[in-house]
Amino acid sequence: MNETLALPPLATSLQILLLMSALTLLPAALLMMTAFTRIAIVLAILRQALGLGQSPPNQILVGTALLLTIFVMRPQLDRIHAQAWTPMVAGSLPAEQALARAGTELKGFMLAQTRSRDLTRFAEIAGGGPYARPVDVPLAVVLPAFVASELKTALEIGIVVYLPFLIIDLIVASILMAMGMMMVSPATVSLPVKIALFVAVDGWTLVLGSLARSFG
Repeated sequence: MNETLALPPLATSLQILLLMSALTLLPAALLMMTAFTRIAIVLAILRQALGLGQSPPNQILVGTALLLTIFVMRPQLDRIHAQAWTPMVAGSLPAEQALARAGTELKGFMLAQTRSRDLTRFAEIAGGGPYARPVDVPLAVVLPAFVASELKTALEIGIVVYLPFLIIDLIVASILMAMGMMMVSPATVSLPVKIALFVAVDGWTLVLGSLARSFG
């Protein structure tokens, strides 16, 4: 009898543990369903192209990516707030339906950024379909397809961002070789040149603006 009474507290403890574990994974999962992935990768590639090492620090890059994500996804966030959060807080909408509405908004955003080829490929891997419309594809299939598309898009944009700085490095290295200054590191000379050029063309505004426009 005592063993039977001891089971419910154990089950409750396990439920709390699972809930806390899920809450730790929730922020990462939500970030993967937004514009954050593309923005964070491009900013990291930009820092590497400039050759600045750990400046700006990771906290600044992550914060910038998060703020730009909120800026890009403001229409979706506004609709989630109006159609899901506000009715749920007012008590006129159950939490399950509010969560479904929020998921629908995020799914619409992800579908707009996902390549049809990636969507078809992951649908085939999952053994589902064929689907009449992209909106009919389950969220479990849309998620990996969206992440794959975002990673590819981020690398494509990163290449475009990286190339001008690579050309500067090559030019500086060629000049130093021609002058016989082979003992001088090209990065030592090219770093201030790249920073000066980036500042002169208002590079941060160009990169962040282009990233925001890349989401259509």
